[in-house]
Amino acid sequence: MELKDYIRIIRKRWRIIIAAMLVVLAGAALATALSPKVYEAQTQLFVSTSGGNDSSALLSGSSFTQQRVKSYADIITPKVLDPVIAELRLGTTADKLAKHITATVPLDTVLIQVAVTDGSPRQAAAVADAVGKQFTLAIADLEAISARTPSPVKISIVSTPTVPTAPISPKPTRNLALGLVLGLLLGLGLALLRDLLDTTIKGEKDCAEVTDATVIGGIAFDADAPKRPLIVQADPHSPRAEAFRTLRTNLQFVDAANHPRSIVFTSSLPSEGKTTTAANLAITMAASGARVCVVEGDLRRPKLLEYMGLDGSVGLTNVLIGQADLSDSLQRFSDGGLFVMGAGPVPPNPSELLGSASMEK
Repeated sequence: MELKDYIRIIRKRWRIIIAAMLVVLAGAALATALSPKVYEAQTQLFVSTSGGNDSSALLSGSSFTQQRVKSYADIITPKVLDPVIAELRLGTTADKLAKHITATVPLDTVLIQVAVTDGSPRQAAAVADAVGKQFTLAIADLEAISARTPSPVKISIVSTPTVPTAPISPKPTRNLALGLVLGLLLGLGLALLRDLLDTTIKGEKDCAEVTDATVIGGIAFDADAPKRPLIVQADPHSPRAEAFRTLRTNLQFVDAANHPRSIVFTSSLPSEGKTTTAANLAITMAASGARVCVVEGDLRRPKLLEYMGLDGSVGLTNVLIGQADLSDSLQRFSDGGLFVMGAGPVPPNPSELLGSASMEK
């Protein structure tokens, strides 16, 4: 498929695209509205060591701290959380609380970033503050050399948590934008699928894909065709009238060596325009100097004489059953070489009459 094919599908199936986009967008908005709000409070800890004043001792202490701090971030265990739960009377377990706490270490730093999420902004800040304080005590206890010798590692709180004012989740702008993009992609996919599954014939390109027969013309759809059936007379300079003249010219070259003298017009469904096509083509052929006779073989819903303003009392059915002669049933249209034979009275057995020997003759 080329780019123009995708553009054609978008212009043709835009309702499907808009509908899918609105449905997904509404779903994203509903999910955002129903999602519980989650707040996040953060505290930042600084890890340092003591035990020397010279440069080599400081360098050794810095390397030790960077190696240690990677392990400290994982020590959010019952040793830290159980005292926090008891202090704040949370009514939960360390395992459940740990799922709401994350500790990260920025690359090449001795900082520990502790983040606590909760549905209550005040409780998130309180838990983050308590975890930071308890964390310093837990590390000091773990790194203590003996009961009399304090730990060489010191944890300092460099950023105390504050009560968050805005939730981190849900994010309406992000969710709606994502819903809009996903809805657009879904709509485009549905439009493409609908077009691929569409086997109806709507134009010359569709005809060329399903048959090897040559397309000799295309008449554009006109919603006002019932009001102006004889377009070649009502508006001879319109594109639709020009399409009938193009069809007339192409018919002259269908079989130039053995030019057909009889042409049958039919359609797959009612009201597809076979009567207006036959009438307009006959008028354009007569205008070019040819002698033309139009015979209306639609014995179910005849409209030709009504469109052309002629009398419908006698027609084809009268000739087929021997009630009238052929010459008496022909009517001249205007002053040109165009003659018309209407359907006549509608019979109860149109198929038998059209397949009779009289019709063949």
